[in-house]
Formats: sequence, C-alpha cells, structure tokens
Amino acid sequence: MKEVVGNAVSSGEDRLRQWLGSIQARCGALAASEAKVVALLLADPLFVGANTTAQVAARAGVSPPSVVRAARAIGFTGFTELKIEIARARGTTQFFAPPEVLAADATSATVLETTIRAGTHALTALAGAVEFPAFDEAVCLLRSARQVIAYGAGPSATVAADAVFRLRAVGVTTVGIPDHLSAMIAIRLLGPGDVVIAVSSTGRTSTTLAIADAAASAGASLIAITNQYGTPLATLANIALVVGGAPLPAQMAAAGSRLAQLVVIDALVAMLALRDPERSRRAERAGIDLPDLS
Repeated sequence: MKEVVGNAVSSGEDRLRQWLGSIQARCGALAASEAKVVALLLADPLFVGANTTAQVAARAGVSPPSVVRAARAIGFTGFTELKIEIARARGTTQFFAPPEVLAADATSATVLETTIRAGTHALTALAGAVEFPAFDEAVCLLRSARQVIAYGAGPSATVAADAVFRLRAVGVTTVGIPDHLSAMIAIRLLGPGDVVIAVSSTGRTSTTLAIADAAASAGASLIAITNQYGTPLATLANIALVVGGAPLPAQMAAAGSRLAQLVVIDALVAMLALRDPERSRRAERAGIDLPDLS
C-alpha cells in the first residue's frame, strides 16, 4: 500500500475505525465515478471485499476501471490490496454493520445512544485521519503568531468561537468575527506573522473559501480544520488539520465532525500550554477578576 495519510493505528475495533477514518479523510478530491465506489466501500465494505471488480462496478454504477482508480486514489496499489485490507478486518462484524438511520418514531433513548455512538466514531476516525506533522506545524504557527483570527460559517461558527476562547486562555491574541464582510476587511489587513483559522466540515463553504483566499492574498498563514484532504479549503491552507468522519449527508455526521474539530482545538491549546507555561500563567492571571459563570 502507498503512503497513507494519517497516523499509526492500534489493534482491535478502534484500529478498524481509524482505518475507516483515514479512508474518509481522503475522499475530498475524488472524481465522481471514484466517489461512488468509495461511498459503496464505506457503506458495505464486506460486499466490496467479497466480490470482483466487475460486481463492485455494477453495484456502484461505474465502469470496472473506475473501481481500480478509486482504490488507488485512496492510497492502495490497486483493488486487490484493498480487498486484502478488508479481509484483515473481517473479524469485527459490528464495525461493518450498516449505519443506523433514525426514524420519526425513534425513542429519546435511541436518539441519545445513536448520537453518542456518532461522537465516539468521529473521535476514533480522527485518530486515523489527522497528521501529526501538520498538527505540530500548527502549534508552531500559533506560538509565533502576532494575532489570530478564527472564522467559521453556520455550524462551524461554534467551533471557531470555541477556538477564540480557548486560545485566549493560553495567551494567544485571538479574535472571532462572525460577520463575513467584517471578517474579510479584517483579514485583508493582516500580513506575514498573522494566522487565520478557518473551520469548515465540507471544505467547500463559499464564504469560508473567500476568507481563506483573502488570508493567502494578505500573506497570512492559513490553518484549515476540515473533514477531508483534497477539498478547496484544504488545498488553499498552509496547514490542513483533517478529522475524517462519516459522510456529511448521514444523520448525526455533522454533530460528530464538530465534536472531532473541538477536540483538535483542545489538543492545540494543550500543546501551547505545555510549550509556553509562562504565557499560560499570564493569561490565567488576566482572567482572575472575571466572574465565576460555572
């Protein structure tokens, strides 16, 4: 198998979910026919592992060469190696079970349990998707940043807001500007030494891409927190922190990816606190007089 995006994985079911996370993280730049094959792989890997190229192609609605190209596009030397990897993982039946779909009459217990599983799966996928070197580079950028602007649209705005609060808590000068036009003006005034954090699960949100383009034009460094490599946002970014996660149209997928993104923010802040304890102490003293809102 070719070099895989992501980090080493552990044994057992977590290893399988991490492997799936690394596959999901590499789906961002696939051709339409290849995306159909990978969608089938994620939905029914046992079928893919047990059938021929022609059978997989027929079910996915593509040509047999597209199946081979899809396997290569996600990091395998070909369809045979992909099938071997699936065969190695066959022992965990639950891992290959079709994803749950919540019905209108679902009980509160079912909804809660499904949401918890979605979050757990998203965090396990994160371990197989994010690249440690990229993470370390992001920490270095934030440590030396003159100022940081965090931006996210829609549901991603909550992750950007959390980044602002958490980075300020360790002494990084950080602002969040929810309004797109105001953010564009502020980012156009940035320069080398400044950092923009752009959050987008899809990596294709038009307003976020405009922010990313403005950051590049201004000479600021761009850190993207997103779900997949190969998306426009990940391509524009100096550093892409990719969390993997389930395909976005699935129920609970957006909630799961948001949780993984928040964990990435927490990990960045933890590293900054470890690397710069004095700055963290100064930031803590700055907040001593704040009211206790807990």
